[in-house]
Amino acid sequence: MDYRVEWSPEATEDIESIAEYIARDSEFYARAIVSKILAVSRKIPEQALIGRIVPEIGDKNVCI
Repeated sequence: MDYRVEWSPEATEDIESIAEYIARDSEFYARAIVSKILAVSRKIPEQALIGRIVPEIGDKNVCI
């Protein structure tokens, strides 16, 4: 089965907020952190079932 990562609008806003906060001190590190977050997220489909099921959602395809 193919898995994919879907970013919620809130998650996207969180990443943008993280980048803006870090960029106050360093644009370089802000870009580096966002790049790292995105790189790690690209690996999630390869290990999709490694986390636990989110109890509030109860869907075996939604793990944390």
